[in-house]
Amino acid sequence: MIQPDADTLEMRGENGLSMGDLIASKSPGPTPVIAKAAPEPNVPLFGQSDTQDFRSRWGNIQAGFVDEPRAAVVQADELVANAIKRLAEVFATERHKLEAEWGKTDNVSTEDLRVALRRYRSFFDRLLSV
Repeated sequence: MIQPDADTLEMRGENGLSMGDLIASKSPGPTPVIAKAAPEPNVPLFGQSDTQDFRSRWGNIQAGFVDEPRAAVVQADELVANAIKRLAEVFATERHKLEAEWGKTDNVSTEDLRVALRRYRSFFDRLLSV
């Protein structure tokens, strides 16, 4: 019967071994260490002028809520739609740059592909964290 250890909340069998102990005892050789990739720097999703424009427009919408709440909500919806559209345009431009660079030669280096994949991963992670 498996019982939780009260101090560590780790599941242990009747022999007192945890699942980790059992796996380690059956694994030949040292446990491999998987290195984490260095985090990709967070490059803004929008340029500085786009960001300032969106923030300024948001400020105006928020200020107008007191006098015209319904209009403010409609404007907020339009602004969010514009921001999403602009994000898609930025992404398409970046993709086009990559494709143009790769189109110059058939020999795209693994390093170039690794860098591109890291950029996609960073972008994807940031989208999911929004």
